[in-house]
Amino acid sequence: MFTGIVEEMGTVEAFDGTRLRIAASLVLDDVALGDSIAVNGCCLTLVEQGPGWWEAEVSDETLARTSLRGIAVGAPLNLERSVRLADRLGGHLVQGHVDGVGEVVRPVPDLEVRIPSALMRYVVEKGSITVDGVSLTVVRPSADTFTVAIIPHTSAVTTLGGKQPGDLVNIEVDVLAKYVERLLAGHTDAPAGGTS
Repeated sequence: MFTGIVEEMGTVEAFDGTRLRIAASLVLDDVALGDSIAVNGCCLTLVEQGPGWWEAEVSDETLARTSLRGIAVGAPLNLERSVRLADRLGGHLVQGHVDGVGEVVRPVPDLEVRIPSALMRYVVEKGSITVDGVSLTVVRPSADTFTVAIIPHTSAVTTLGGKQPGDLVNIEVDVLAKYVERLLAGHTDAPAGGTS
């Protein structure tokens, strides 16, 4: 479980399609083999580490469902260690389970993202959404896009400040909305099951 508050930006050092090496420093404090680290909102498991770097194995399922499939050496990444029960919850409850890939329509400060239509039912004005691992509040949903206001600090300390139209981003909708839908499905005509 994560909060969607990015701790640092790392950099892709190497990626052979199955093993991803990331240069980082802060997220390596107090982590061990098998710990989870969110990478652009995707929960990955630390399988090896050294001074200033760590590695994760990336499954075919992860590549098929996230923007990591197109990641290049040198690319910046949003990183967050998993939350501890004693930590503050500064964002919202984020699982690190990417629901889909969106496309940037308009850059910051009024970031607009187009997402698959199946995900739009979970997007509501003033609701929580995660874009590349960053916990954000929806300003305005439309038929197939939503906007979020990105403050200068968030733009500077995450990868969102560098996103341009056409760039792909990982999207995680609010898990609470998916649970509510599932619970109501037996009592309404709503489809049950969600997207992941």
